[in-house]
Amino acid sequence: MKILPLSLIATSIAFPAFAHPVTVQSCDREVTFDAPPARAASNDVNLTEMMLVLGLTDRMIGYTGISGWNKLDEDMRAGVSELPELSERYPTREVLIGADLDFWFAGWNYGMRVGGEVTPETLAPFGIAVYELTESCIHIMSRERVAIDDMFNDIRNLGKIFGEDARAEDLIAGWQAELDEIAATLPDSEPLRVFVYDSGEDTPFTSGRFAMPTAMIEAAGGRNIMDDVETSWTRVAWEPVVERNPEVIIIVNYGEVTAEQKKDFMRSNPAFAEIDAVKNDRFVVLEYVEATPGPRNIRAVHALAEAFHGE
Repeated sequence: MKILPLSLIATSIAFPAFAHPVTVQSCDREVTFDAPPARAASNDVNLTEMMLVLGLTDRMIGYTGISGWNKLDEDMRAGVSELPELSERYPTREVLIGADLDFWFAGWNYGMRVGGEVTPETLAPFGIAVYELTESCIHIMSRERVAIDDMFNDIRNLGKIFGEDARAEDLIAGWQAELDEIAATLPDSEPLRVFVYDSGEDTPFTSGRFAMPTAMIEAAGGRNIMDDVETSWTRVAWEPVVERNPEVIIIVNYGEVTAEQKKDFMRSNPAFAEIDAVKNDRFVVLEYVEATPGPRNIRAVHALAEAFHGE
């Protein structure tokens, strides 16, 4: 199936009329918007792409928290070419207030930290409304599990907030149709054991039960061997990784250590020599923007299903 560039997706659907006020659920809060935000910003590459596919650049004044960790690919660079990066990493409260924002799309550990200086409560007195990334809500409330529907929920809520409901629903319907097509091709067999290797040598940083890769792996016919770890992104010991013997290892590619260097670390360490994925050299590389909630999740599920079950 042909994947349209983000810029084409964002311009291929007509603008609907605004219908405010609207109220959306943001983690454990209800947030009401009397009018669409006009001076918005987003944090991190994946959240910013959610704004881009909804065609919201004309209502954005910038973005935060991308270049400090990630490099922008051609599509992403074109999408934000006219917008300044307000902060290369997590912004301070002063940066957001100084930019005169009226809306910030961020999340817990995606621009905000529990107990930190930048939270919905600390920004509210300055007229900055915050919508929180659904995947990140596990850091402040209980949840059942992660699902690709979490990303759909964010797209749907952003559509409501900005008066782009029809555009949001069209995107979601298209993505769901792709997921249904993938599901129809999966073999009726035991799910493959999969480990997500983000970073770290002494202790690996990985995806637990509530991080998006767990849902993506399941949609592609696998099972995250760390799906019993009751958090999202976290550190674990290497011992359970070896004991659970993944058949496939997903490498998350970003930062100073390359995906190839991460592979070489696992291939060269005698402690990992008997892991099936290492013995059979079954590594799959996902870019950070594919492994975190956002529009590229569906393309990533395609890639995982092919890697898991293709010839």
